Amino acid sequence: MKVEILYFDGCPNWREAADRVREAATVIGRPGIEIGYRRIASDAEAARSPFSGSPTILVDGVDAFDDAVPVTELACRVYATETGLAGLPTLEQLASALRARG
Repeated sequence: MKVEILYFDGCPNWREAADRVREAATVIGRPGIEIGYRRIASDAEAARSPFSGSPTILVDGVDAFDDAVPVTELACRVYATETGLAGLPTLEQLASALRARG
């Protein structure tokens, strides 16, 4: 399983996304999960990528969340959580997504 985080420099959440992915991987018993990063530098690059806002979390090349909506510009992503919209999925949401795709 390979996780890739797509982000742009103005996103305040991409580094924390990586920490949360590592924690979720540990929760599901996969602490050695490989995490890569891809910086999206322009709207054109966003349009050519499986980018749904920053941070987009891909598992083996596929968005970790079924509600992903590709965007064609540099934008922050929001995730629906049980407490409302947030800049990151919860630990539980990530663990569930990793289980489902791993």
